[in-house]
Amino acid sequence: MDDIDRRICDLVQGDGRRTAAGIAEAVGLPLSTAADRLKRLQATGAIRGWQAVLDPALLGAGLCAFVLVDMRFDGEAEAVDALRAHPEVQELHHISGPHSYLMKLRLADMAAMQAFLAEAVKPLAAVTRTETIFALDTVKETAALAIRTAP
Repeated sequence: MDDIDRRICDLVQGDGRRTAAGIAEAVGLPLSTAADRLKRLQATGAIRGWQAVLDPALLGAGLCAFVLVDMRFDGEAEAVDALRAHPEVQELHHISGPHSYLMKLRLADMAAMQAFLAEAVKPLAAVTRTETIFALDTVKETAALAIRTAP
């Protein structure tokens, strides 16, 4: 991946609706070359998909919570698969330190949070403990990567 590919990645992560012509103009390439590079970036997995950025509050998922989950090794893989299957789970990270996993959830409200923990998390045999942290306000949230190019 060269600097032009990195610039293309930066452009499309900022605006996924940008056309190949707009990308070509921004990076100074012919349209066909820019389109080929874009296809290659998708084929190699550098660009994994295209999606809209939605407002969680407007779509009934205004509660943001982070759950530290402790697990036993026995049954861990099954528990991870079960958690990964829930659309409320936006992120699930295997972490270092005293806890096993960090899970980011988006839910409607506290009742939905309580139900999710009681019905989806705590019944898992490998789960030994959870600790929940609620976001009071989200001042920055992004999936955009800081892409560096040569000066």
